Amino acid sequence: RKLFFDTHVLVCLLEENGFTTQQSEVIVSALVKIMNTNLDMIYKDMVTKVQQEIALQQVMSHIGGVKKDMIILEKSEFSALRSENEKIKLELQQIKKQVMDEITKVRADNKLNLNLEKSRVKELVSFGYFLLETSKHFKMHAQQDRALTQTDRKIDTEVADLKTMLESHKLDNIKYLAGSVFTCLTVALGFYRLWI
Repeated sequence: RKLFFDTHVLVCLLEENGFTTQQSEVIVSALVKIMNTNLDMIYKDMVTKVQQEIALQQVMSHIGGVKKDMIILEKSEFSALRSENEKIKLELQQIKKQVMDEITKVRADNKLNLNLEKSRVKELVSFGYFLLETSKHFKMHAQQDRALTQTDRKIDTEVADLKTMLESHKLDNIKYLAGSVFTCLTVALGFYRLWI
């Protein structure tokens, strides 16, 4: 080990100031032991350049593994989101088709009922019950119009509910996507800051 002072000069200095040669050498040897002990303790806490390079390589390999895991996780999350969006689209298309089928069925039933009522009214007119049956027919026709209006309102409200549900799903997907992007950016910035 290198000492950062000249022991012989220190012994001579101590002798000049009134110490004997033996006392001076004991003091210098005690100082050398103290310095060696301090250096040993300092060296225990220090790392060699080779050890530092090994630790840096290990950290870099861990970062590379984390990067790969993040890329795989990101791809799997986005594919899961896409598949969920496709499922929701298919479900909405099926619901829309069912609603349209129900609308056409209700319209066809109403047209059929109206045609039947018209033919019935014509028969009643031919038998001479024109005035009596006409008032009944108008009442029934008004009831059917009310029922048809209520059905149209129900259909409109269901379609509006489906539209709002679709918009909320879209917003949820956008929020999730934005959260994923910000999380990835945060992790990337963290790694960038570690490298710098």
